[in-house]
Amino acid sequence: MRTAVAVLLLLQASFLDAAELPPPAAIRLKDLVTLEGVRENQLIGYGLVVGLAGQGDRQQTIFPLQSLTNMLERMGVSVSPGAIQVKNTAAVMVTATLPAFAQPGAHIDVTTSSIGDARTLQGGLLLLTSLKGVDGQTYAIAQGPLVTGGFVAGKGGTSQSVNHPTVGRVPNGAIVERPAPSRTPGNSLRLQLRQADFTTSARIAGVLNARFGSRTAPVARADNPGVVSVTLPADYAARATEFMAEVETLSIPIDRAARVVINERTGTIVMGKDVRIGPVAILQGNLTVEIQTSFAVSQPAPLAAGTTAVVPQVAVSAKQEKARNVVLQQGATIEELVRALNAIGSTARDVIVILQNLRAAGALDAELEVI
Repeated sequence: MRTAVAVLLLLQASFLDAAELPPPAAIRLKDLVTLEGVRENQLIGYGLVVGLAGQGDRQQTIFPLQSLTNMLERMGVSVSPGAIQVKNTAAVMVTATLPAFAQPGAHIDVTTSSIGDARTLQGGLLLLTSLKGVDGQTYAIAQGPLVTGGFVAGKGGTSQSVNHPTVGRVPNGAIVERPAPSRTPGNSLRLQLRQADFTTSARIAGVLNARFGSRTAPVARADNPGVVSVTLPADYAARATEFMAEVETLSIPIDRAARVVINERTGTIVMGKDVRIGPVAILQGNLTVEIQTSFAVSQPAPLAAGTTAVVPQVAVSAKQEKARNVVLQQGATIEELVRALNAIGSTARDVIVILQNLRAAGALDAELEVI
């Protein structure tokens, strides 16, 4: 039987003076922006994993055999795809991320994923695989033993699988062969905000001008909520790297939008601590209706006419608990509301419904996002 919770919320006015508001949090500029043109690049390749102890792709998967015979032919061994039968080989897609300014000789991690019907990649060895970018050029070469985060044991109906044994990683398994296509910082830089915001963009420009420029000769300009243009000062004309290193350590007072995120499938609520609630009164109650059906057997007396029959007996009951009061003082926050609701036994589902009703009534001064 479901527990019914009825809650009466009496929320007082929560308008605060500007002096009572907490100061905005300061975050390093390095954590807020990225330099335009300095980015990672995705690489992809097709390869073979060998040494799978009979757990590889089966015979009906054609392309692993074709790939194996092509590789053997390049090594001087000529064999027909239909004349061999192997169970220790699996075809995989190999992916990697090439960092910005990666130089030839650097090592990067690669991820391998089975594309055939291999049961597991555990204990396998990735053979030499070319990793290409979106332009078709080879930027790295990968090879090495795989590390999987799972395994498969047993066969048929008695097998057990843990995690995803058909995906593995090769730590430092690829060697960079070609420099990453990155833009070298010049006399003019463009800082891209990770989260576009008018206030944060303007504050970044203000902090940069206060540190490196002047009122008559500013060095930064907020082009839009997502981009701040910066001109290198004269002292850093030939030292763009040193300039960016000093810029990244600056602290920026950010302004975050009030937001409450709800995941109704899992009953998860994530909210900011200082989200305020306007004056409102809510009565939230649940009516529990329970319907029970039992089956009774009706049997005639001995030597009497009639047949045995099953007769359903339906019982209906309804229950509604009394309302419980929660009184919050002026300046109530979402955090205080949730704590008060938890104290009287409300569930996460009850809190989600109350928050949605608060937003619909205009009493929740925050963005409500349901995912």
